[in-house]
Amino acid sequence: MEKSEYNQKVLEIKRVARVTKGGKRLSFRATVIIGDNRSKVGLGVGKGMDVSSAIEKAINLAKKNMIEVPIKDGTIGHPVYAKFKASEIIIKPAKAGRGLIAGGAVRTVLSLAGIINATAKILGTTTNQMNNAKAALLALKKLKKEE
Repeated sequence: MEKSEYNQKVLEIKRVARVTKGGKRLSFRATVIIGDNRSKVGLGVGKGMDVSSAIEKAINLAKKNMIEVPIKDGTIGHPVYAKFKASEIIIKPAKAGRGLIAGGAVRTVLSLAGIINATAKILGTTTNQMNNAKAALLALKKLKKEE
């Protein structure tokens, strides 16, 4: 397997079950975030009968769902707010040297996108990693490119 140009981080792996007439069928769901640490980031969710196939599917989906983030001097241009289901997130730009002040899935998304200085806060009460990551991606999509 060749080395990918993207860094990847497995956000979560969960065992999920499908109930059939014969009982429960177990499979795995993997949530993966990939990014090039320059301005591209993507999220993928894959399911498989074993963990490695689920991760592989998630990586392929993440590559298809890549978004371009307008980064200016290691931070974002303006504050953004996004809501995805029960997840609410606000991301604000920060001065150089402040660092990345964010928690959980949002921190992973921002660091893989290449954002060095920013402040983020999860306002929603949910602890769902996948939805928090999706809300962070929605917020990054709302960023306007500077002319």
